Amino acid sequence: MTKRIIRSIILVATVAVVLSAVIIISFVNRSYSDKIMEELRTESELIAQGAEMKGIAYMEHLELEDMRVTWIDRSGRVIFDSEGRNGDGKNIMKSEDVEEAFRNGSGSSTLRYASISSSSMSYSVRLRDNTVIRVTDVHASFAAQLAVILTPLLVFLALVAAVSVLLAERVSRRIVRPINDIDLDRPQLEGSYPELKPLLDKLRSQNRRVGRQMEELRRSREQFSLITDSMSEGIILADPKLTVLVCNSGALRLLGSESDPVGQSIYSLNNSERFRRCVQDAAGGRHSDCVLHTESGDREVIASPAKSIDIITGVVVFIMDVTEKEKLETMRREFTSNVSHELKTPLTTIYGIADMLESGMVKPDDVAGFGGNIRSEAERLINLINDIVALSKLDEGSTSVETEDVDLLELAQSVIKRLELSAAEKDVTTAVTGSNVVFSGSRTILEEIIYNLCDNGIKYNKNGGALEVKVSHVPKTAIITVSDTGMGIPKEHIDRIFERFYRVDKSRSRKIKGTGLGLSIVKHGVMYHGGTVRAESVPGKGTVFTVELPLGK
Repeated sequence: MTKRIIRSIILVATVAVVLSAVIIISFVNRSYSDKIMEELRTESELIAQGAEMKGIAYMEHLELEDMRVTWIDRSGRVIFDSEGRNGDGKNIMKSEDVEEAFRNGSGSSTLRYASISSSSMSYSVRLRDNTVIRVTDVHASFAAQLAVILTPLLVFLALVAAVSVLLAERVSRRIVRPINDIDLDRPQLEGSYPELKPLLDKLRSQNRRVGRQMEELRRSREQFSLITDSMSEGIILADPKLTVLVCNSGALRLLGSESDPVGQSIYSLNNSERFRRCVQDAAGGRHSDCVLHTESGDREVIASPAKSIDIITGVVVFIMDVTEKEKLETMRREFTSNVSHELKTPLTTIYGIADMLESGMVKPDDVAGFGGNIRSEAERLINLINDIVALSKLDEGSTSVETEDVDLLELAQSVIKRLELSAAEKDVTTAVTGSNVVFSGSRTILEEIIYNLCDNGIKYNKNGGALEVKVSHVPKTAIITVSDTGMGIPKEHIDRIFERFYRVDKSRSRKIKGTGLGLSIVKHGVMYHGGTVRAESVPGKGTVFTVELPLGK
């Protein structure tokens, strides 16, 4: 602002001096020209009187300095010329002042030469004998006069500029001082300019608003600290550069850190490869989770990106103690393996008896049909047990299953046909829609995936409800959708329904046959094929399970 004031003052002073000089010179030049013209008029009238009285003799004895006197008649003949150029005066006859003199008795004119250094002024007077005497004088032009004083003018302008700089600096400081002296925290009009009143009012209003916001922010931070410090889980907030902004005591305890990490890198809390990969995935915009095995127990780390529209503004890390959960999961795996082996022997016996019935060792004709059903169901149960054992081994990554091309639509139709009796008992309408999608995988596992989803859709459906299986595909992905109109699943249980033996309503589940392994088998079967499964449900309206399997693998 100070520099602008200084530049403005210097510019105004310079322009004022230049304009003043031009105006003064113009005024002086105009006055000078008027004076010369008046002298020419007087001189012309005196010479005209002398010429009328004494004729050419008077003209020959005239004493002239820089003026030129010309006497011409009406025909343009030069009677007398003080410069001795007596000849044809037709060019002079065309002069404005001469024409005006012949017409009105007198006339004047000014001629500026191309060199702009001088100009010629003429005055003509008509005599009684209808001849004209013309007097001409040459004097310096306005430009020539301006050139004469140009050097002094430039020197004067330099002095004016120097003085203007000094004055402008002092004036600008004096102007700016009241503005610089304003207290932004408590802006007051006293000692300042009245024109600043709207600005000061706005500053006061803004200060009050900022004060309220800061107080609210302080209270919010205190509440946040109280809440997070009372949590057994850990929470960490970091900026896009992974510098810790907030870290509660739970995170320090779970990660075994003692120093306050606020302002430091998040890796100062844990520098393991799993933790780094999990946090980096979140910083890249992807939700990530992992389990850290520490000396004090197992810690599940869930890292999510914090976004504003499409811009990542930070990372939120949630840490939980899952030591007991991991132990329970291990126990469930062991239990599944043990139960599978215990069930395999009696089921093999059932298979043998069914084989005897089917071979005709029992005489009644209708026994053969029942025996065939027993054998078919027993074979399915044995395959199921084998699959459970295989899935248990899959958890350890120690087994492999033969794959084949399976038409998912035909497989779904086969499963629904097997469940016709169960559906009829609850009056559930079943339907299989979609297109033929061939997927390369384990027929047994794929069948169990669809069977368990459909079996649950019938068991947990309402009487007179509906069950639909839809097979479709998008580029590189096969999609199996199983939807029912049953009791639905509360939102807080959705994330846990795929856990082994987990039941949403234990009291109700006891009345419904099942081991609690169905959805866990679905999850592991889908994972074996490199796919994903998710559930969407509205309590009281039904549930939709969506299985996505990658094609071409």
